[in-house]
Amino acid sequence: MLAIQNVTLNYASALYGVESMPVVGWVISSDKKGVEQTHWQLQVSADAAFTSLIFDSGTVASDTSQNITLSGIELDHSTRYYVRVKISDNHGQHSDWSDAAHFISGLPAPKWQAEFISAEGPEEQASSKGSLLRNTFAITDADEVASVIVHASALGLYKLYVNGQKVGEDELAPGWTSYHHHLLYQTYDLTDLVCAGDNAIAASIGAGWYKGDMSFNRYRNYYGERTAFICQIVVNYQDGRQVLYGTDTAWRGADSPVLFSEIYDGEIYDARLEMPGWNRVDCDLSSWRDVTVIPADKKVLRAQGASTVQAIETLTPRALITTPQGERVIDFGQNLTGWVAFRVSGKAGDKVILRHFEVLDADGNVYLANLRSAKQRVEYILRGDETETYHPNFTFQGFRYVSVEAWPGEIVLDDIKAVVVHSQMERTGEFFCSNPDLNQLHHNILWGLKGNFVDVPTDCPQRDERLGWTGDAQIFCRTASYLMQTRNFFAKWLTDLHYDQTPEGGVPHVVPDILTDRCDNDRFLSDGCTHSAAAWADAAVINPWTLYLMYGDKETLRNQYSSMKAWIDFMRAHAVDNKWSYKLQFGDWVALDAKEGSYFGATPNDLTCMAYYSWSTLLFAKAAKVLGHEDDYETYFALHRDIVNSFQQEFFTPTGRLAARTQTAHILALHFDLVPEQFRERTVNTLVELLAEQDGHLVTGFVGTPYFCHALSNNGRAKEAWQLLLKDDFPSWLYQVKAGATTIWEHWDGIKPDGTMWSPDMNSFNHYAYGAIGEWLYRAVAGIDVDEAEPGFKHTRIQPVVGGDLEWVNARYRSGYGDIAVNWQVEASGDQQQHVVLSVIVPHNTHATVILPAESHIVDADNIAFTLRDNTCQANIGSGKYRFEYRF
Repeated sequence: MLAIQNVTLNYASALYGVESMPVVGWVISSDKKGVEQTHWQLQVSADAAFTSLIFDSGTVASDTSQNITLSGIELDHSTRYYVRVKISDNHGQHSDWSDAAHFISGLPAPKWQAEFISAEGPEEQASSKGSLLRNTFAITDADEVASVIVHASALGLYKLYVNGQKVGEDELAPGWTSYHHHLLYQTYDLTDLVCAGDNAIAASIGAGWYKGDMSFNRYRNYYGERTAFICQIVVNYQDGRQVLYGTDTAWRGADSPVLFSEIYDGEIYDARLEMPGWNRVDCDLSSWRDVTVIPADKKVLRAQGASTVQAIETLTPRALITTPQGERVIDFGQNLTGWVAFRVSGKAGDKVILRHFEVLDADGNVYLANLRSAKQRVEYILRGDETETYHPNFTFQGFRYVSVEAWPGEIVLDDIKAVVVHSQMERTGEFFCSNPDLNQLHHNILWGLKGNFVDVPTDCPQRDERLGWTGDAQIFCRTASYLMQTRNFFAKWLTDLHYDQTPEGGVPHVVPDILTDRCDNDRFLSDGCTHSAAAWADAAVINPWTLYLMYGDKETLRNQYSSMKAWIDFMRAHAVDNKWSYKLQFGDWVALDAKEGSYFGATPNDLTCMAYYSWSTLLFAKAAKVLGHEDDYETYFALHRDIVNSFQQEFFTPTGRLAARTQTAHILALHFDLVPEQFRERTVNTLVELLAEQDGHLVTGFVGTPYFCHALSNNGRAKEAWQLLLKDDFPSWLYQVKAGATTIWEHWDGIKPDGTMWSPDMNSFNHYAYGAIGEWLYRAVAGIDVDEAEPGFKHTRIQPVVGGDLEWVNARYRSGYGDIAVNWQVEASGDQQQHVVLSVIVPHNTHATVILPAESHIVDADNIAFTLRDNTCQANIGSGKYRFEYRF
């Protein structure tokens, strides 16, 4: 039976706020093999019964079921729409109409009539307290109302309420963007929250990233000195009328019980200051004050639609411990990002004071030094009710442990929870195997993503930094996109990267950029106001290309195209004989082959810069070809060839020796295909020698580590790749696992074998960069890889790298077309060969190539013919489930 399993809109199941027709896709289910779609029909309607069609494609002869762009559809703002699909396939089957996906259209900038309003005065620029805003609006002719939609945003952070109820599930809205160029608004359906007559609408506002104390330089008011809020309510009537209400000077303001709230330092909340009914119609307004209109640019408002920050899951405490120094500490058993929610009883004025931290020191005491100046402190002052509940409003913490510095009465663990907060993304990757340490490593990688994907891809979630470092995001993007559906998350962040580029095309070290023009007292960027570091700035090209590979996403390529080109041209402008540099370069950051006391690895910056210049130029040329910019393709592909030639002349001797004798230099040369073919074997052998010189350990940093296992396994050295991965003494991925890590560390030896710590100035225990090894787990170990000629897994390459003494691997990736699954098991064999049973699932309307070692002896091929190609055994298969047995 042929059916549509689900319809997606911009790769999500639903959208709340979108200003143009979203990209449409769907997943097909069938009980047959080799299913290929032959026709589709798509309808868009303004009602769930599809009696008010605004678009009908008619029957379209096409096998396309992802990334369908519909042109010429005019959307009314603030309206709910429905999308459904039916298809036919190559077996003569016809589906019924799918269940409808839905979206709510946004409010384009010219349609905004509301104003930004603030309850703060100019004298409060140094204040971190919260404020409240409220007004009422009337619903007349309630029986004729079709829907009530609200669009809201803030300069700062906001929580929205209607008639006393919190609207939506979003937290830390509207998130962090390059506010002066790009401010997101959120859209919510209020229909079920409003009533006939008067209704109260209210907002609680905090400083957040907008005017708070940010970066390790601790500057305030980077974007502005006063918080502000904007919202517009649209009442849609069945006859087509719309009545609008918005923020204006009729609103009233007051101080909030939030006395202090900062991203790094936590929150102080005095429940005695709460005003009963402040967000309801019957509120006493005698103490409320006038608001001020803030002259902010409404043209920068853009709909978010999806991937908002939310409270995703809840963890219970593992234990309440008393440290040797007598501190009461709650252990949640998992390093996470979010906050503590609790119930408490006591008298008015009693306090709960919590300090959040990541690890205990060698003696088992509270360790705060690696937080640097971040306080991560929450103080709640009780109002004296029988039972009170609380969680922070406008901050988040990175922690596994909580030190309870004050608590009225006995601490009851059932009253305390850790709430995990991050951007909402669908989980797409699963990986399990017979090695429990590798399973824990995968767990740590996933939780590193959860902890650092809080609206922007931060480097760490705990200390006084939490910035969107471009290098970390570039390194981890492919891994992240296996683990979760990251397209909307990264597309949003890349928009800010584009806005924050310099006029010359340079790319800031962090996005949103709050460092470039605030670095006069910079503790780390010692070369002054810098930007454009190789491997960091290359996120401008690598991340959009990765989204294209993983999702077939041409829209982000188009949106970022000028940004990508500007970055390539920046490097070209600063290059002499294709060799470029610009001010501060991070190089192979925190590599273990760095000089004592340095963060900069031994691999020459000239090599790193030229290697990434080559790689990004190649990817940009490919992007130009995908988008039909043939002139750019020819120009930049020729530039890429020139850079490769210059690299080879600069760094390879006539006999094939790579001049920089470091692991990272050889990894980059191999992985970026910079090695003359006649010297490839020597380069691979030298990399293996360098590995052996370290007793099989890596000494690589941010640049070399992500590609190490790839460089080995892609060049006939899978055995060494497995040996590297499975090392469990320092330095290695599994060293951290053996040390009890639940996330990825910033340093290989964040906690040293003797229990002492790396220097506290740069020692995060939730820093996902080295988790980029997850890409190798999915692409190599499981063998689930994309074909860039048919991106988004329309064609999947299944080529598992069996080894590591693993008995089995079970992996799954949920592509846009459906689940791709690989299971391999190594069974006992009486000879020296490995006997492998490989089971795969290929989603409908896609095909795959199964690739086995050339020396494989096929025992059972499920009636599929294998042929020898490219020194491998290959078979092409359609959708369905398959089982293969082979020896090699």
